[in-house]
Amino acid sequence: MSDTATATGARYSRVMLKISGEALMGDQGFGLHPPTVARIAREVKSVHDLGVEICMVIGGGNIFRGLAGSAQGMERTTADYMGMLATVMNALAMQSALEGIGVYTRVISAIPMDQVCEPYIRRRAVRHLEKKRVCIFAAGTGNPYFTTDTAATLRASEMACQAIFKGTKVDGVYDKDPKKHADAKRYDHVSYDEVLQKHLGVMDASAIALARDNRLPIIVFSLDEPGGFRGILAGQGTYTRVEG
Repeated sequence: MSDTATATGARYSRVMLKISGEALMGDQGFGLHPPTVARIAREVKSVHDLGVEICMVIGGGNIFRGLAGSAQGMERTTADYMGMLATVMNALAMQSALEGIGVYTRVISAIPMDQVCEPYIRRRAVRHLEKKRVCIFAAGTGNPYFTTDTAATLRASEMACQAIFKGTKVDGVYDKDPKKHADAKRYDHVSYDEVLQKHLGVMDASAIALARDNRLPIIVFSLDEPGGFRGILAGQGTYTRVEG
């Protein structure tokens, strides 16, 4: 753990924040909602100000979801590449919001597009983190048939992150949908194997398996809770921890 992070009381010095594309659309049914993007950027800045090095992966479901396109008859590989391009658009929007409040940010794409962002080179990305720049990894893994959950787990492993923070609409992992079932039970801790066996829907199976193999804890929390991201890093708030 870095001296800065220790001095400010943060429990981790380098983390991965994974959020869905839908988190950026606010109450709209589609696209980007700039006030929501700005609010999430402020949450990220509050943690960055603690001295924590931050990686981000943002989904693309607010613009285009590959699986949905495939279900409607589009060829799966083409649909997945379109979804990857949607994640680049979201990453650029978040970069703009972060740099607007003084946080240096780099968008790093698994698909080279040099006019708008950097190509993914692991050692260069690590150097950006060491210089306290937020790194937003876009375009998934660069391969079809893999989700942004898997991309987040892969990049977190490559960047030697100490945990993945999965920002959702609810404050943890439940045994069933808490919005539909009043008796839904929230887990404080749950194992990787339980998530897979009970189909708890934290992340897709390949992401959970990769996290398990690399002993990378996943912390599921509510992105809608103001100050939640910073609070959990200080050991406060409500969340579920997925680990071995």
